[in-house]
Amino acid sequence: MSLCRKEKKLSQADLGKLSGINGDIIGKYERDEMKPSIDTAKKLADALAVSLDYLVGDGDLKILDKKTLQRLEDIEKLSEADKQNIFYTLDNLIKAAKLKAIQ
Repeated sequence: MSLCRKEKKLSQADLGKLSGINGDIIGKYERDEMKPSIDTAKKLADALAVSLDYLVGDGDLKILDKKTLQRLEDIEKLSEADKQNIFYTLDNLIKAAKLKAIQ
């Protein structure tokens, strides 16, 4: 949590204001002096705009903005054919961006 908070240039007090949790308590969580409840961890993840899995170290993917997560959830609800079309287009855009970066 500390690394993610620092990446966002937030103090413990700032994160406390965003999450509704006392900044001193956040310091105790970061020093492993206390463990947050699931509800508290969810508030912290929401305030940091990351997944709860990422916050607790179980996820490799850090979702930095909720719009990206919403897009993934929207894609997941589509038909298999629509998903394949979106992934095909996305793969080609990523490939083009990588080639552009090399040049």
